[in-house]
Amino acid sequence: MGIPVLILGESGSGKSASLRNFEPEKVGIFNVAGKPLPFRKKMLVVNNARYDDIYRSLAKGKLKSYVIDDSQYLMAFEELDRAKETGYTKFTEMALNFSGLVRYIINMLPADTIVYFLHHVETSETGKVKAKTVGKMIDSKLTLEGLFSIVLLCETSSDGHHFITQSDGYTTAKSPMEMFELEIDNDLAMVDATIREYWNLGGNEE
Repeated sequence: MGIPVLILGESGSGKSASLRNFEPEKVGIFNVAGKPLPFRKKMLVVNNARYDDIYRSLAKGKLKSYVIDDSQYLMAFEELDRAKETGYTKFTEMALNFSGLVRYIINMLPADTIVYFLHHVETSETGKVKAKTVGKMIDSKLTLEGLFSIVLLCETSSDGHHFITQSDGYTTAKSPMEMFELEIDNDLAMVDATIREYWNLGGNEE
């Protein structure tokens, strides 16, 4: 049973920068939008990745940690590709495609494989900060955060970038008891090591 982890944040809040401390050979990055990473270190990147690319790489199982950068664009680009289709069926299918990927990670990958979804946020009508989708039709079919046991929220302050690990009532952040402090550095390599220690998954070794 693999572990999907959701990393939420506005553009520029430090989601992609959180990859900076991973050793390049220890993580595979699916760069959905194909944009340059915000640091000089050379990483293992699949640019302009789509569902087929992600499934194909995950099935090979060569690594223990993967990142889907700008994962909300998997839905957004599919919506654009299908813009000329009429009816509501396509929205149900978009929800199924995204949720199917998360369920594949949970049900089909080894227990020590962690896949991080770096995902933009939006504010709901009730004022809650949540994962961005492509509209109310998707939201009616899918509560995205409900598919994840760990949801971290990127936040920027005068002290820099960090992750919030629990909700204050206005966000969907969550994590298991005593896994993290309430606020931690936006260092995904550290998060990866902490998750592995908490659930006794062993180190991220080849």
